[in-house]
Amino acid sequence: MTRPTIAMLRTETKLFIREPAPLFWIIGFPTIVLVILGSIPSFREPSAELGGLRIIDLYGSIVVLLATIFAAVQAMPTVLATYREQEILRRISTTPARASHLLLSQYALHTAAVIGSAILALTTARLAFNVALPGSFAAYVLIMALVLLAMMATGGVISSLATNARIASTVGTIIMFPLMFSAGLWLPVQAMPDVIGRIVEFTPLGAAARGLDQAALGQWPDPSYLVVLTLWALALGALAARYFRWE
Repeated sequence: MTRPTIAMLRTETKLFIREPAPLFWIIGFPTIVLVILGSIPSFREPSAELGGLRIIDLYGSIVVLLATIFAAVQAMPTVLATYREQEILRRISTTPARASHLLLSQYALHTAAVIGSAILALTTARLAFNVALPGSFAAYVLIMALVLLAMMATGGVISSLATNARIASTVGTIIMFPLMFSAGLWLPVQAMPDVIGRIVEFTPLGAAARGLDQAALGQWPDPSYLVVLTLWALALGALAARYFRWE
């Protein structure tokens, strides 16, 4: 990291930890959802349709993706749009800092929050419901890295286009529910009907959900999921960088 990025990250970190609401929704809420679902007896029973897995075995990864949704389309865009609305971005633009420094700082902070959420959720799943830890840790980390890049870029696009916090929050809320569906929150992707499941696998969270499932079982993810995630990350990242503006 460059010196301006480090300075920006230091400042943004202080501001970030002063706001308990985003921290709760990113770090705490996904684990709460996991505990609630794990408390349903039928979710702890092996299912023949899932190859002998239990439903709760799939939700460890799903709630991790839920954390990425809250971070990328709710928390981060609202922060950046608030900065623009209050003309904080205009004042920053008069300093040596660049737009990329601010975006990288926000990406890093919210990525760190998602990683914390993932550790908490997977540890809780293991201790409370005997969910196995990822069998292929390297593959799991790779999928997480790609989906974080794609989702943070999604947040970057929203931040680039929203002129104020209200618009950012509204847009984030509108796309949040389709993202939750594609992540498998209401129905795990591998349990979806064939046609819907195949369509969902072309979305970043659908591809991530399937890739994480395979990594959790100790398998290397299907290359198609890696390609889908990489293309989304590149395309959305380019849009965010192209259209982000100070005013």
